[in-house]
Amino acid sequence: MNTQEKIIAGLLAVFLVGWLFYSQTQQVKQAKLRTAQQAVAQQAGTLPPEATQTNGAAPVLTAPPSSLVATPVVAVPATPSVPEELAELADDEVRVTISSHGAVVKKVQLSQFSTKPGKISDSNPPLVLDYSVAPALALSGFPGVASNAPYELRKDASGRIITLKTVTAQQLEVTRRIELLKNYHIVVLDTVKNLGAERLLIGTNEICIGVMHKEASAQAVLSVDSLPVGEKAKTKYWGSEKLTKTYMLGGSVGGCGGSSSAAGMPESITIPVEESQKWVAIKSRFFVSALASSETNSGFSLKTVRDVKQPNFSLTALSANMIFPGRSLEQGEVMTRNYTLFVGPKKLSLLRSMGNQMESIMEFGFFRWFCELLVPTLNFFHSVIPNYGVAILLLTLLVRIIFWPLTHKSTVSMKKMQELQPKLKEIQAKFKDNPTKMQQETWACYKENKVNPLSSCLPMLIQIPVFIALFTVLRCAVELRYAPFLWIVDLSEPENLFFGMIPYIGSLNILPILMAATMALQTYLTPSAGDPAQQKMMLIMMPIMMLFMFYSFPSALSLYWTVSQVLSIVQMMMIRRKVAHEHPTVEVLSPDDSSLTRQQRRAATR
Repeated sequence: MNTQEKIIAGLLAVFLVGWLFYSQTQQVKQAKLRTAQQAVAQQAGTLPPEATQTNGAAPVLTAPPSSLVATPVVAVPATPSVPEELAELADDEVRVTISSHGAVVKKVQLSQFSTKPGKISDSNPPLVLDYSVAPALALSGFPGVASNAPYELRKDASGRIITLKTVTAQQLEVTRRIELLKNYHIVVLDTVKNLGAERLLIGTNEICIGVMHKEASAQAVLSVDSLPVGEKAKTKYWGSEKLTKTYMLGGSVGGCGGSSSAAGMPESITIPVEESQKWVAIKSRFFVSALASSETNSGFSLKTVRDVKQPNFSLTALSANMIFPGRSLEQGEVMTRNYTLFVGPKKLSLLRSMGNQMESIMEFGFFRWFCELLVPTLNFFHSVIPNYGVAILLLTLLVRIIFWPLTHKSTVSMKKMQELQPKLKEIQAKFKDNPTKMQQETWACYKENKVNPLSSCLPMLIQIPVFIALFTVLRCAVELRYAPFLWIVDLSEPENLFFGMIPYIGSLNILPILMAATMALQTYLTPSAGDPAQQKMMLIMMPIMMLFMFYSFPSALSLYWTVSQVLSIVQMMMIRRKVAHEHPTVEVLSPDDSSLTRQQRRAATR
């Protein structure tokens, strides 16, 4: 391996390892809280400090009224004297429970997703998103309309539309029409009319998007995304914004994903974002609740809740409200407002159907274009053979076939480079006192033998984006949730065999071990003309490092990488046989030649 190859390979290795480390730390969502952060008195309800920045660190709170505010204890509205009436809107995908108290969505059953691994049954019912602590569509800020105000509920004959109506003491009539459409779409029309003789003032008002609770998984995440109003606006991911990062991740990022102290942090924080949004979404790893409105809003507020029983920061729930500016209603004047609520899986095709760049909720990043090709390809293979483990195998095979010509050319080039080493050593010995002449003769040797020393690095350059795109897709694809394959119960999680029975590591994951073994074998079989010490490091250190990083990753990732390396090993062996058959007269390097490196002598005996 010459100098140029070493530089390129080094940069690639640093890039790949750095990206994997960054993804893992973002997934775990843990960080070390700055020791300089001032304590916030939770019980007193004092304002936390305002976000300030020092030397690029995460914000420290010191607190203007419009900044982060500790959520005060809110009095629960009195239970209406009218009994609560519940009604459902349902289709094959979803079952939405609507309450007459507040005209809100209290829970959503996702009928095609089970609560735990296995098929849906009486003992394993469909997944339910519980919104009871922050009901979706709950209104606040309208005069005389409590969040649990009693509404008259009526369901139409089609079973897909529910109408709710209430009239306040101030003669404000609120009518809500809720319709369930396909693909997890819920369309809402609010009509507010002033029935009184006097003008009514409506202050700043809000509508709740719902709440997401953190799942019991090491891979679980909670986050909030939004798309600001504007032609060239891009989606904001509030888990990485300075304003919200502290109370979504637990503090400033530091260390290697270690624990985050919760000292000085209140149980709940409400974070206002004063910027108009096209839509706002709260999401877990696999599911999302997103709201878009016809009327221009003035931003949203995000509420985070942590587990106070844990000494370290642990985010347990996220909820959000879309905020609208106040206005007045003259006698008889009517105000209407449309909403579209999406409650369902983070599935590319479904989110894309919502429009307004809502597919960006998938958070595919820089290689989004390639990720958006991989998802339908994976689903196509699943439609052919309905098992996502097999679909990953077929996807891996497809990727290897696409890059087969390039990898073949690279491997042959490396083999030729290996065969040229004796001649290159002669040139180095002959012109050791004339570096310019040595370089000229070396490149002349390459040209004469039709060898490009940089061609061996090209497959790595091209396949790194492929690997990153696959990594991004496989770690968040809802299709892999509870997807079984062979001994694997859930491809979206580590295998976790003998969970809790193995000291130190907790459980046994076979695929990362196989991945490290195949990586070592692939490195051993790869022709190399470089430094033996460097080759030995790649042979030992890289598999160990990848084993350490991949051990807690979803098993789908380890499955892809292991199969990819097995196919690469098969390809190398085929190329070696072909070269040996086509060039039987090529001089075989003597293992006893003292002028050769140990790596070259070993390669000569193969």
